[in-house]
Amino acid sequence: MKRTILTIMMMVVTVVTFAQEKNKKMTMEVDGKCVMCKTRIEKAALGVKGVKYASWDIPSHQLSLIIDERKTDPMKIKSAIVAVGHDTKELKATEEDYNSVHPCCKYRDDDTDDSDAH
Repeated sequence: MKRTILTIMMMVVTVVTFAQEKNKKMTMEVDGKCVMCKTRIEKAALGVKGVKYASWDIPSHQLSLIIDERKTDPMKIKSAIVAVGHDTKELKATEEDYNSVHPCCKYRDDDTDDSDAH
């Protein structure tokens, strides 16, 4: 009887432990230049089911995320971001998607930081 109770308790502890680790913090590099880029990138990331938090830092180009790993993965998020015209290290936006961003947001051949421009 003691063994059965102990086994059940261990199973409950295991289930609770795995259930609590559904959220993961992560960062990824995303190319862009300004506040309009920030809005576009964050909106694209938050549009992916399972993304709970997204904040893109203009100077560092780092997108900080909190995701539910049961519902999404980094490649789904990167795919959503390149679809709105922003490159990541692994994926590049198509010319059509890149050309759809505002002219001041063109970042591929321009190393300037226009974070105060908008």
